[in-house]
Amino acid sequence: MDRLTETAELVEITSYEELREVVPAPLQSTADKVRKELHELDRQWLAESRFCLIATSDADGGCDVSPKGDPAGFTKVLDDTTIVIPERAGNRRVDGFINILSNPHVGLIYLLPGRGETLRINGRARIIREAPFFDDMIVKGSRPQLALLVEIEEIFHHCSKAFLRSQLWKPETWDPDAVPSRAKIAKALDRKDADLADLEKYYGLQYEAGIYQTKY
Repeated sequence: MDRLTETAELVEITSYEELREVVPAPLQSTADKVRKELHELDRQWLAESRFCLIATSDADGGCDVSPKGDPAGFTKVLDDTTIVIPERAGNRRVDGFINILSNPHVGLIYLLPGRGETLRINGRARIIREAPFFDDMIVKGSRPQLALLVEIEEIFHHCSKAFLRSQLWKPETWDPDAVPSRAKIAKALDRKDADLADLEKYYGLQYEAGIYQTKY
């Protein structure tokens, strides 16, 4: 424990009743906005979305959140309660997929660049190795080896307050050089024996050029 945790007087909430003393129950319209099937407006959102976050946990509660991105419309709608997300070759950790093998429950957040609202989907996931719809998910010659099929249990739109507070989409607030480059972070934490110049080259143009390699 750090000194702040040791010396500060922490007032912890340990029950639902205590939580509701601080945060009142939501408005009825907010509580009722959760749906079980896709609306045409949800389909439009998914057709324009290029990025989502997928939250998972294993049977013991160990959590993971993984980003997924592709050209707009990368999430395929199979029907009013089923969507599919292609998996591209990456670092081979597949933390989220490993979690799903023991706990199929997933939470997804879909973003649209410049929009503060998000589309949230909760459901049960299955890892698919092959299906006819894989042919519809080819990008730059890359056909996915895996896909995540999600059976929707809850879907709703979330307000923009977090994005307004963070000013996330305002370019004048962006400062990508405020922290060290990915190469410098890798050198310090992950690949200490690598040459920094080699890492800078690896994470440069050739890194982007290889993002649609077809196999792991």
